[in-house]
Amino acid sequence: MLGGTDFAGRAVVEAALGRGWEVTVFHRGRREPPAGARSLLGDRTAPDGLAALADASTDGEWDVVVDTWSAAPRAVRDTARLLADRAGRYVYVSSCSVYAWAPPADYAEDAPLVEGASEDAEQTDYAQDKLGGELAAVSAFGAERSLLVRSGLILGPYENIGRLPWWLARIARGGPVLAPGPRSLPLQYVDVRDLAEWILGAADAGVSGAYNLMSPQGHTTMGELLDACVQVTGARAELRWTEPSVVLDAGIQPWTQLPVWVPVGSDMHDALHRADVSRAVAAGLRCRPVSETVADTWTWLQGIGGVAPQRPDRPPVGLPPHLETKVLTQ
Repeated sequence: MLGGTDFAGRAVVEAALGRGWEVTVFHRGRREPPAGARSLLGDRTAPDGLAALADASTDGEWDVVVDTWSAAPRAVRDTARLLADRAGRYVYVSSCSVYAWAPPADYAEDAPLVEGASEDAEQTDYAQDKLGGELAAVSAFGAERSLLVRSGLILGPYENIGRLPWWLARIARGGPVLAPGPRSLPLQYVDVRDLAEWILGAADAGVSGAYNLMSPQGHTTMGELLDACVQVTGARAELRWTEPSVVLDAGIQPWTQLPVWVPVGSDMHDALHRADVSRAVAAGLRCRPVSETVADTWTWLQGIGGVAPQRPDRPPVGLPPHLETKVLTQ
């Protein structure tokens, strides 16, 4: 596991250990990997940062490598080339952002991709970087030994982006809560643990190629998500369902200021919540109910003091209180 101490990477390590696999975690040492994993230290952005992986005396041969890198593609290129003769398969956790904007509703893995990506590039923008990582993985391992996991919205314990933790913290405070409508708005996401289990199962089965990886369309709704937040927090919160036009007219930004939510019928909703995932489902994807994802995230959040970690390379999310008050008092 390249990384393995945060969110998706950590979930993969825990799932692999749960299967009884022997796991090596290559990381920078900022946080401890899960107990039971072997640790190798290095920094893919530094000169000679791959030395620990390059040292053959470390018993460095693996059945599968999982990589969640999302910055300069050349880091994926260098690592994949180094491991091409010492690992059986390379799994690169990519993103549905690699599709050319805006992908139509029901887009599948053959939809057009962004232009300008290169495996040799320094960090540019997220979509090009992720596609560059895909190109690097396939270049080093070949189409038959590489698996490209184009994830969508990821939720669950260890989240370091802040989307579900923000909703839980806001609802836990109680009182009137701006709930962007409609209640029936269909959502598409994947619990990080379901993502991890699918990755390991697919790698074990020798699956290759690109897969959109999130729940089937309409797995849950905005109403079910926020109702679950109210239930698990036990808060005296009143969800005030508000028409999308009112939210947008107030200058509130979908997705960032109101995490997860984007108005139905928009390009953003089609791109984020209407992907075709039939290929992943056929390859074994199973998704737990939203109530379980919300409850387990709340339990984890309480266990770390109520404040979720925040990736330094991602902007904070959430609605400023004055904007919420402005809409609720109109």
